[in-house]
Amino acid sequence: MTQSQESSIPKEKFLIIAVNLLHRQFIETTRTQAKQVYRELAAKRTLNLTTLKMEDESTLRIRLAMDCSEFRGQLNFGAFKASLSILLGNLASALQEEKEVNVFSIEDKPSSLIFGITGVTVDKNIANVMVLGSEVGEQTGEATLRLMYLDPSQFVKSGEQSDSQLAS
Repeated sequence: MTQSQESSIPKEKFLIIAVNLLHRQFIETTRTQAKQVYRELAAKRTLNLTTLKMEDESTLRIRLAMDCSEFRGQLNFGAFKASLSILLGNLASALQEEKEVNVFSIEDKPSSLIFGITGVTVDKNIANVMVLGSEVGEQTGEATLRLMYLDPSQFVKSGEQSDSQLAS
């Protein structure tokens, strides 16, 4: 988020907006509509989700993209929706419990953030870890939500891959 967006939208409020937008886009809608959006994301397209009017009368266009380069196994809509459902549930729980959510920035791109809540799935003994990130657009008043799969091996302790270890 840009300086003005950071001051306009606190991290928790931005996460609430993001969770609600993703829930509406993939959970509240029909399977056919959600699958169509998934196909667009899987084809590496960035989609416009909504435009918000801020308290200071400025606007913020929110877009959605996905990075599945670190996904292990075969990514399909079912695997994606399972990851997303767990991620959204974990984010919603953290927000409801008012837990502090760690935010990480990417070294070479400080405008890119990753929120420190994961959505871990295990299928056929293969773990996958989804996170939500955001980045400021090149144009003022634009932010992109990015659903990303991370390399699950970075979450494993002592070379073992278990759901409880990946979630920590």
